[in-house]
Amino acid sequence: MNKRFTGLAVAVLAILAWSVVYPNLSVVAGSFAHGGRDWLAFFQSPADHEALVNTLVIAVASVASALAVGVPLAFLLTRFEFRGRRFMSAVATLPAALPPLVGVIAFMFLYGESGVVTRGVQTLFGLAHPPWTFTGVWAIVFVHAYTMYVYVFLFVSAGLERYDTSLDEAAEGLGAPAALRLRRVTLPLLTPSLIGSMLLVFMSALGSFSAPYIFGGGARVLSTQILVSKLNGSMGMAYVETSMLVITAIVALAVLRWIERRREYAMSGKGRVTRTVVRSPFWRHAAPAVAALAVVFLVLPHAMVVLVSFARDGAWTTQVLPPQYTLDNFRRLATDPDLIQPITNSVSMAAIATAANVVVCFLAAYLLVLSRAPGKRLLGLLVALPWAIPATAIALGLAATFDRNALASAKLLLVGTFWILPLAYFVRNIPVVTNAIEGSLRQMDPTIEDAARGLGASWMLAMRRVVLPAARPGLVAGAMLAAVAAVGEFVASIVLYSHSNRPISMEILSQLRGLSFGTAAAYSVLLIALVLAITTGARWAESRMA
Repeated sequence: MNKRFTGLAVAVLAILAWSVVYPNLSVVAGSFAHGGRDWLAFFQSPADHEALVNTLVIAVASVASALAVGVPLAFLLTRFEFRGRRFMSAVATLPAALPPLVGVIAFMFLYGESGVVTRGVQTLFGLAHPPWTFTGVWAIVFVHAYTMYVYVFLFVSAGLERYDTSLDEAAEGLGAPAALRLRRVTLPLLTPSLIGSMLLVFMSALGSFSAPYIFGGGARVLSTQILVSKLNGSMGMAYVETSMLVITAIVALAVLRWIERRREYAMSGKGRVTRTVVRSPFWRHAAPAVAALAVVFLVLPHAMVVLVSFARDGAWTTQVLPPQYTLDNFRRLATDPDLIQPITNSVSMAAIATAANVVVCFLAAYLLVLSRAPGKRLLGLLVALPWAIPATAIALGLAATFDRNALASAKLLLVGTFWILPLAYFVRNIPVVTNAIEGSLRQMDPTIEDAARGLGASWMLAMRRVVLPAARPGLVAGAMLAAVAAVGEFVASIVLYSHSNRPISMEILSQLRGLSFGTAAAYSVLLIALVLAITTGARWAESRMA
């Protein structure tokens, strides 16, 4: 058994070292290819200095805005009972159903210089020019606030569901006012949820590419600056910018983890949530109205994408709404071979990457939870590493490493081939899938596997009849999340794709550049449908297997 564990550990560590560690070491080595000249040029470059500052400002502002929206919403929908609360709770998670690029496109259709809301305000007030341009740092933060507040809302809502409200009642009985109870009792006990959501928002905003690429205007950020340097042939500078992005992410991770460890917060109760019924006549009528407005705001991007998907390409110019509608956009997606290829590419690459994630991450989670294999601490570090590295950095590392065949140095020519994108998707989703499977395996009593072996079952039979059923919920959830992320992936794709393996996200961008808004929106609707199909299929599979 120990030999089998050792063999599995060596195999999994070798795969992770080759696909995760090696590319990032290549980036670091590339940044010093000319000594320290590229690093010196980075710190002397006003453009790179602006990109670094903007990246940090956007990440911090995105955290603040996501907290400002997500925390009050979580308290409102978890602590209070009013008509429409359950429906509002479901609608509040809608932004998570939009793939990142699709969400950005929806905001362009709504609030861009020629967007529906922008043109509507201009027409309503008779303005000669659009009232806003929706570009720059504030536009990026606005998009991030909409797409990322969901992380805060879900984390804090989960924390509040486990929160024992009798603690607040005891503090109130001791004379503590509401503000003091919130500051000294409630928020401290929600610290793990708050830190977890802040970390997720910060990391997502730090490596965000879609919003800065579409709405950045003249504002530079590191993620887009890396692509600019790569396209200009300044690979040394691109490696330095990538290294700075990774260093910033790791420092942020360390700081937030340090804040979380400064104090330990634990509840001695079993968790008893008491919702306050809204009795005020004013708020009983106002709450549903406010909820309805919030629903409209949250659903509007989805509705806008669907509406534009029926717009005839080239017909929508200065009008508030598209003047002509057609089914030709969807008909072309189903019949034009050039438009079908990105769909088949995305589905096949997502399937390959997800299958690899399921196999490798299951073995990694099994070794971490149920084995006594050597190197478990190193394995835990390697499976978490891609989570701390922005997607742009991962993509550039793969491009720097797998650009030629050199078996002596463990290199393969993957750049420019079909296989580079499945590899990038696989690396990106290692932490998600591993954590999901780990969560399921940690709920299993490890002595059950030992008992099965003691009754004469082979290791393979015990794995098939005991371990896999225990891991099933995490396997299904992890595979679903990996497939959803891969099928709509944009950040790594724009760095690594070629015309032959272009995914849906790159074809959407191509159609937007050609001003074919209807076709781009039709692709976006298809992408949303694929996400819904994957999630529905995963839930069906889980219920059948259960």
